[in-house]
Parts: sequence; structure tokens; C-alpha cells
Amino acid sequence: MYILNIKGRRGKFMSLSIKKVAEETGLTEYTLRYYEKEELLGSIRRDEAGRRVYDEKDMEIINTITCLKNTGMPIKEIRKFVKYTTMGDSTLEERRKMVLKQKKMVEEKIEELKKELNKISKKLDYYEAACKVGSSKNVKKKFYPENCDI
Repeated sequence: MYILNIKGRRGKFMSLSIKKVAEETGLTEYTLRYYEKEELLGSIRRDEAGRRVYDEKDMEIINTITCLKNTGMPIKEIRKFVKYTTMGDSTLEERRKMVLKQKKMVEEKIEELKKELNKISKKLDYYEAACKVGSSKNVKKKFYPENCDI
């Protein structure tokens, strides 16, 4: 789950506890602490009692980290990307290249998954036909004429 904006009654972003961030993002509190430990989030502000307090900027970074992680980018590369974001416009090209590389990897994975989905769909058609006639003997020949031992 992604948070784009959490606003209070007056339209201003509300500071969030680690528990609330975990609830809103679907990440665990452990994961959020891990991201901080791995220097992905930078320094998270603390309240008077020493509890973490997340702001809008932190949430944007968490959303970016989650997106990159969900697309398979290793933590080491995510750390580099986050570091580049803190360096400002001088790293725009490096960030563009990283995102482009990740996009290409995701597109390749999608193509691989489409091929596997096609295989699964054919297998499902086979089982539906076999269930309909109550036997796999004649159905195998129809679906797999070259190899009837599947």
C-alpha cells in the first residue's frame, strides 16, 4: 500500500508514529527500523520521548524505497539511489539511468511472466476439458499430440 498524502483537519501533513506508518504502508515496524539502520531513510526525527516521528518527506522516501524494492532493486542500489536524491540536481542523470535500468528489468520480467501465464492457461484448459469428460486419455492427445505422457 502506498501513502501519497496524510493530512489533518486543516489540510497540513500530520506527523506519524512508526506504528501509524507501518499500518498505512503495510510495512512492519521492524522493516522501517531496518531501513533507518541501513541508512535508507536518513535521520528520522524523534519526539521528546525519543519516539520516531515521520513527516511528509520521510513518507515520500518510504514510498520510493517500497517501489524500488517491489520491483527487485537490491538494498545496496536503493541506498545509492536515496543518496543521489540527497545530492540534488547534480545526480539527476545517475538517478534517471538507475530508474531506466530498473524499468527495463521489470519489463523483461513481465514478458517472462506472460510466457509462463500462457503455459498455465493451456494447462488449465487441459484440466477443464479432462474434468468435463471425466478422463484425461483423449484430452491428452488433443492438447499434447506430440507427447501424451504429460
